[in-house]
Amino acid sequence: MNYGIYILFAIILFGSFFFLQNLFKPNAPDSLTPSEFESKLISGEFSGMTIKYSPIGGEDANTYKVTISDNDGVEYQFEIFMPALNDIINQIEPTDNITLTYVEKSTITIWTVLINIIFPVVLVIILVVILFRSMGGGGNNKAFEFSKSRARLSSSKLVTFKDVAGCDEEKAELVEVIDFLKFPRKYKEMGARIPKGILLVGSPGTGKTLLAKAVAGEASVPFYSISGSDFVEMFVGVGASRVRDLFKVAKESAPCIIFIDEIDAVGRQRGAGMGGGHDEREQTLNALLVEMDGFNPNAGIIIMAATNRPDVLDPALLRPGRFDRQITINLPDVIGREAILKVHARNKKISPDVKFEDVAHR
Repeated sequence: MNYGIYILFAIILFGSFFFLQNLFKPNAPDSLTPSEFESKLISGEFSGMTIKYSPIGGEDANTYKVTISDNDGVEYQFEIFMPALNDIINQIEPTDNITLTYVEKSTITIWTVLINIIFPVVLVIILVVILFRSMGGGGNNKAFEFSKSRARLSSSKLVTFKDVAGCDEEKAELVEVIDFLKFPRKYKEMGARIPKGILLVGSPGTGKTLLAKAVAGEASVPFYSISGSDFVEMFVGVGASRVRDLFKVAKESAPCIIFIDEIDAVGRQRGAGMGGGHDEREQTLNALLVEMDGFNPNAGIIIMAATNRPDVLDPALLRPGRFDRQITINLPDVIGREAILKVHARNKKISPDVKFEDVAHR
């Protein structure tokens, strides 16, 4: 989206407002003291002029505003108390050719109302509409979806266990989960309980995310992925709202897998800090714990999470009924590295003299 157009439009609106305000703004009259007014009146300098006087009102009920103008529009203006004004007015003779006009109250022109009241309100409304439309990506109302979950439904190429190598033991531990996602009724009739959460622990780059995708691919279920840092915002309460929205969407798509990468970003032990982002993170963690307790163990939702720092996680996350099954993904051995090389070499032209076993030993 070209935000420059909106910025240019806002500049034009503000420029138009100040231009119209100055265009219809009357020139400020020259100031004049009451004594100067009296001396000029006696000397006859105001001959042929119009003198208007009107009460200011309010606490200054006895104070009047006097405006003096001639045919050329030259104006003088000052304020004076009513007794002194009466004394000066009594000095005016009919031969002085001066027109006296009493104005009940000051008049406000339609242009004054439009420019100083209505136009700024309309300008603010237009700018607010532009702001929400720009945040909404052309009217999709995304500005109102700030608290919605940022979990992404995987739509990439299907990943299965054939695409994952070097972790045969870890795959064997997940076969039961795949079978539950495929045939949940069988486990429900047997009264069996499948773990709600599975925590994948391992160093960066060991394939935790790929393994979670492969589980969803083998079971042919939706795969929702989100990073732990996507929950936490500077506004308190947003993370908890996103957690609730994530589980709401997952329940509508069950059976499915929710994968939370870097869960230590939101699942750190509570009480480690005070105020600010810690309050928001702890509220988000509390919402996650409540949601994990809130759905039936046979609801068809499996939560998988990945971390390389299980020692910093809150103990409540690891208790039975939550992430009670931990699978450690170790670095692959020589045989595992050879299997990984073969996976990446698929559909590629490889020289016949290349031996994957030798490459794996390097």
